[in-house]
Amino acid sequence: MDYQEKANSVADHLLNYSKDESGWKICKKTNEVVVYWRPSSEFSGNVYKGEAQISGCPQKVWQCLRPDPDGLRVKWDDNVKKFELLEEVSPDISVCRTVTPSAAMGIISPRDFVDVILVRRYEDGTVTSNATHVSHPACPPQPGYVRGFNHPCGCFCVPVLGQTDRTKLISFFQTDLGGLLPRSVVDSFFPSSMIDFYANLTKAVKALK
Repeated sequence: MDYQEKANSVADHLLNYSKDESGWKICKKTNEVVVYWRPSSEFSGNVYKGEAQISGCPQKVWQCLRPDPDGLRVKWDDNVKKFELLEEVSPDISVCRTVTPSAAMGIISPRDFVDVILVRRYEDGTVTSNATHVSHPACPPQPGYVRGFNHPCGCFCVPVLGQTDRTKLISFFQTDLGGLLPRSVVDSFFPSSMIDFYANLTKAVKALK
């Protein structure tokens, strides 16, 4: 598999998502975060978009989000139990395995995901992570985990003009959890999970010195 080509393609996909305002509907909202959804063109589920401003410069926010096996994500993100590097394709592209714990009071059993991830930087200071599912010879489906599939997903850390200590974070989640889950469980899980994601990230950024 050409991981580099796939990674660049998913980054282009997400850039298009970030620019396309059509069809998004609000499904959950707090004072800080808005979560939108629309039907996915990749699979039979939905694509979700989260938007919020985080108190902290883009470098700090990115430090918490960086896809790194030794990074901070597993410490603050309740939905990431384990994050493993399977292959470093280039300095900006890696193939990784993510393990998630059971969720929704045990209705959703532990999952694992294998993704190619590209870190892309833009001239305005925006840093993005861009991921989608791939197969890898070092990681076939494993007992004890349902193999899930991430369709184009990721995060945009965008500098806020004139406010160096704030970051606009746009996140896209588009996940086929696999298994025979009721649609209602999946549709309620993702928006709530994204609200928690932003709340936990905000705390993690605040805790950085």
